[in-house]
Amino acid sequence: MDPGVWSRLPEHLLEHVLSLLPLKTFLRLRSTSKHFKSLIFSPNFVAKHASSSSNSPFSSFLLFSHPQLRNQFPLYDTILNAWRRVSLSPSPPLSCAGGVAVLLSVSHGLLCFSLPHSSSFLICNLLQKSSRVVNFPKQPFHFELFTLVRSPTGYKLFMLCSSSGSSNNAFVYDSTRNLWHQFDRVDTVLGDNFLQEGVFYNGCLYFTSPEPFSILRFEFETGRWHRPAVSLPGELTFTRLASDGVDKFYLIGGTGRDGISRGMKLWELGGDGENWVEIESVPEMMCKKFMRVCYHNYEHVYCFWHRGLVCVCCYNWPEVLYYRVAKRSWHWLPKCPSLPEKWSCGFRWFSLVPELFAFV
Repeated sequence: MDPGVWSRLPEHLLEHVLSLLPLKTFLRLRSTSKHFKSLIFSPNFVAKHASSSSNSPFSSFLLFSHPQLRNQFPLYDTILNAWRRVSLSPSPPLSCAGGVAVLLSVSHGLLCFSLPHSSSFLICNLLQKSSRVVNFPKQPFHFELFTLVRSPTGYKLFMLCSSSGSSNNAFVYDSTRNLWHQFDRVDTVLGDNFLQEGVFYNGCLYFTSPEPFSILRFEFETGRWHRPAVSLPGELTFTRLASDGVDKFYLIGGTGRDGISRGMKLWELGGDGENWVEIESVPEMMCKKFMRVCYHNYEHVYCFWHRGLVCVCCYNWPEVLYYRVAKRSWHWLPKCPSLPEKWSCGFRWFSLVPELFAFV
């Protein structure tokens, strides 16, 4: 269209026309006009595009991280069920930050790295080509159970600061206020490994404690800890949680005695919120393979939710065992073709759902 025509359009009409375009199309408009670029990221346009786009314009991926791949992150397309030929490479923001970077957490379109040499975190949206550096709240700062939580207006960084004894302080960074908050100590040891993140569900983060197994909940609004009145299944050898954030809340656990798993089961939290309903057992041969590769070292096991999949991973094995909820079936994800023949442990998997409007 002739610039003389569209430049005279009322802004609300221009917003409406652009909101009907595919996302990949108007992403290319950013470099053609400063006005387009500012318009695309305006709150009114974000709301209009969100309401006019019923389906995500991008696919969703399982992002694979391994020390031998050096800031290259292969992507498995869970829509096409295939590995993408091109890996994700956040080189520009990482090169600006300098030093060694460790991918800690992914939430929707945001990635968070730890930058130990500069005592900071790097949060970036590669689709937007934007990033932010957040300094540690204090020095020295040793943290665990790091979790990035995306919200409609920004994001939060949650972690426990390691200290002497069995108590830890919770630290939360709020991107909307650009502030750190320190909350009360939690006297219960959370988790039995450093790989499992907190699980976000209905505005709270959930964790499991080692044996005797229990569930703890951290409320972002109040900064307080609670122990939900929900009984866990019997004869558990390890427990992990997964959730879609709103409707579905799952428990994955090994079953057996004396710390040895003879099986694995998946439960869903019932509608009353007080009981776990058994959904499926992992098929015997799949379960034996998984137990064999983790050597019954359950601290290597971690889980997460990804677009209708419950993913069960092991730190020292390059494959993912996942449950497809819609089909009620278990599957193995094929090994990444980019992985060297001689590999070591250090396998991390993340759910990546690219979002243009996940602001840093």
